Amino acid sequence: MSTPYSTSADFDDAPPALVPPEIRRLDGAVREASVPALAQPVRHGSLADLPYDNSAAAPQSVVLSRKGPDGEWADITAERFAAQVQAAARGLIAEGLVPGDRIAIMARTTYEWTLLDFAAWAAGLVTVPVYPTSSVFQTRWILQDSGAVALVTETVAQAAALGPELDRLPDLRHVWVMEKGHVDRLTEAGDHIPDGEVAVRRGMLGPDTLATLIYTSGTTGRPKGCVLTHGNFFAEVDNAIELLSPVFKGADDDLSVLLFLPMSHVFGRMVAIACVRARVRLGHAPSLKAEDLLPDLAAFRPTCLLAIPYMLEKVYNSARAKAEAGGRVATFDRAAGVARRYGEAVEAHKTGTGSGPGATLRAARALYDPLVYRRIRAAMGGRVRHAICGGSPLGRSLSAFYLGAGIEIYEGYGLTETTGATTVTPPLQPRLGTVGWPMPGTRIRIAADGEILVAGEHVLRGYWDPAAGGVVSATPDGWLPTGDIGELDDEGYLTITGRKKELIITAGGKSVAPAPLENWLRSHPLISQALVLGDGRPYVTALLTLDPDGLTHWRAMNGKHPVPVELLLDDDELQTVLQRAVDDANKLVSRPESIRRFAVLPTDFTEFAGHLTPTMKLRRDRILRDFDEQVQGLYER
Repeated sequence: MSTPYSTSADFDDAPPALVPPEIRRLDGAVREASVPALAQPVRHGSLADLPYDNSAAAPQSVVLSRKGPDGEWADITAERFAAQVQAAARGLIAEGLVPGDRIAIMARTTYEWTLLDFAAWAAGLVTVPVYPTSSVFQTRWILQDSGAVALVTETVAQAAALGPELDRLPDLRHVWVMEKGHVDRLTEAGDHIPDGEVAVRRGMLGPDTLATLIYTSGTTGRPKGCVLTHGNFFAEVDNAIELLSPVFKGADDDLSVLLFLPMSHVFGRMVAIACVRARVRLGHAPSLKAEDLLPDLAAFRPTCLLAIPYMLEKVYNSARAKAEAGGRVATFDRAAGVARRYGEAVEAHKTGTGSGPGATLRAARALYDPLVYRRIRAAMGGRVRHAICGGSPLGRSLSAFYLGAGIEIYEGYGLTETTGATTVTPPLQPRLGTVGWPMPGTRIRIAADGEILVAGEHVLRGYWDPAAGGVVSATPDGWLPTGDIGELDDEGYLTITGRKKELIITAGGKSVAPAPLENWLRSHPLISQALVLGDGRPYVTALLTLDPDGLTHWRAMNGKHPVPVELLLDDDELQTVLQRAVDDANKLVSRPESIRRFAVLPTDFTEFAGHLTPTMKLRRDRILRDFDEQVQGLYER
């Protein structure tokens, strides 16, 4: 695979027509940044039209690929996908669902998810995602609050678990199960429904029509239903396609995205819709386990990946561990240093602050490409040129490494309420370590207390509240408060510094944002998760969990016998390594903000245990409650 920056000619390419943010200052500080839209707003039609428009414009173009039971990927043309959407939509109509009805989908990332999404819209319905890992209580609450009349689950077990709750769900009239073939039966059930009925229902939809209710997983409290319209998605997707043209409109004839993040989350859903909109080949991978995902990557060979920082950190740490086990760690570390310097030089060239990688750096990069970088790319399928990363900050060092290794990271920031990304790294103008500029068509404002506020056509209509008559505005003054704390620099790049609710105020009155410390610690190969605490306490401390793969590797390299984790917690060598990691993290902050003590927990934080949201965010209240004894121990003299 060729790399994006392998020759000097790559630096002579004309940049896309990027409009820098317009900046507004207050008292010398940048308080607002805005970027005009790149795409014309959609005034007619809906997302339901996309499969039909593709079929009419390019019937034989490959828009999706579907993995069969034999593990082989079969291409799906635009014409065939539109026919499948039409058949499923007729089936939903035949089952008695009427325009405006809510249909819930509880499944992993599968082809059927995207098919049902577009079929439901074609039938005039509203889709309601439910995480397949949701508890029975969470599922019942979402179905009850949304008033869903139908539910599609992936497995029999998911449907059966809901059985005892059915008497509390009077609106729910249908439960269909994918693994029992109910989706195929649904398409057969609509054979007698005329195609014109679907056309009529599609014609009733417009940009202002409700498309989906997405319930925020939430780090605390009961989930809220975010009301997103077809117009919200068009504003988000169309501007993303124009901005990220290398991903969606590049010169490669076989642009493709393998989606393995949850379809129940707005990030994965938005990218799936963007792929259909841009006719970029889309594939679905239901499992994040390495033994399942790696073969899918190798067979599908995507040109772009969606990722969260945790995944990119794991790829890097795993590659280094393999190099260490093979006696090549010194080579790997030298290669990593070259990649970082190369990435930083590329960034400097693109932003007009440098001349790009020099001859010596280019030669070093060419030397290490077959030894290290090509192996990194091969682990992702071999053709990956780009990755869209969100969820939490990735960090400058790792961003530079991947850029130097031939994979450009578009780091972004957004919420369910903003239909996905609201800022993103602009192509050819990266600022490593930030989450980029406002998306085209977006305004970002920093409030007096540091909270990030957002405005734009992609911002939700409001929150679902049946008791209040349907929808309650989330932007009474035109601005959405995000709950995140951040800063805008002089050129409009946004840096996230923490969560407003998670800001720690020590007993001495020092304000501490835990996110930078936690992100740094989590990037260490031995550390899986980190929670920094100290609110109302005399000093800052941390709870750490150990990464199983990293721990196995560390044991092997240090001659440690396999023993239960709890027996390793007092190991002096392990404590020394972790203390060194904490000391490195503390270099990011002042002395009053630094971590004074830490405790290593015998178990990892998991979604199953209630310590993580489905998007890998920490549920702080639950963690502090479950590990209160360890927390108290950190403050005992």
